[in-house]
Amino acid sequence: MNSVNGGNASNGAVLLVTGGARSGKSGYAERRARETGRRVGYIATAAVTDEDMADRILRHRLSRPAEWETFERYSGFVKLACDERFVSCDTLLLDCLTTLTTNHMIDSGLDFDTCALEAVQMLEEKITADVDDLLAAAAGKQLIVVTNEVGQGVVPAYRMGSLFRDMAGRLNMHVASRADEVICMISGLPLRLK
Repeated sequence: MNSVNGGNASNGAVLLVTGGARSGKSGYAERRARETGRRVGYIATAAVTDEDMADRILRHRLSRPAEWETFERYSGFVKLACDERFVSCDTLLLDCLTTLTTNHMIDSGLDFDTCALEAVQMLEEKITADVDDLLAAAAGKQLIVVTNEVGQGVVPAYRMGSLFRDMAGRLNMHVASRADEVICMISGLPLRLK
């Protein structure tokens, strides 16, 4: 793996930024988006679930440049193609893929302790199709996707955690296979994987 300082990816490219919690992923992705010098659209996938999350979302919102367009959604990306604000953006930053997965899991209404694996597979296929809709909607634009690397910790002791890790890991691989560049953040330092 090579250390990398960053730089501008070409127009129409996909950049995946992965790493552990508090590794510097979001800051790096935001810097790369700024460096494009183009109109940026920020796709925020977090949903307010409690006071801590509301505070975290507010801090993220205040840290972004005011001129960036913000799209608060974690599904229904096909609708963005009809949004003039989205169409006018040259660079898109989605933060983050693992929060998107969590929100889909919560919205599904499945009891992950008892549900059949077929139901989990159908949910994963739905999430993957939604992400593919985003990739299609972003065609011709610079797309930066932030995600958490979920495969380096201990095996979760409960079924929902294990299913989440498996789905998020496969979704990360899915996006990485379509990305032009993949960066792994470790202790604030970027390592180029692809």
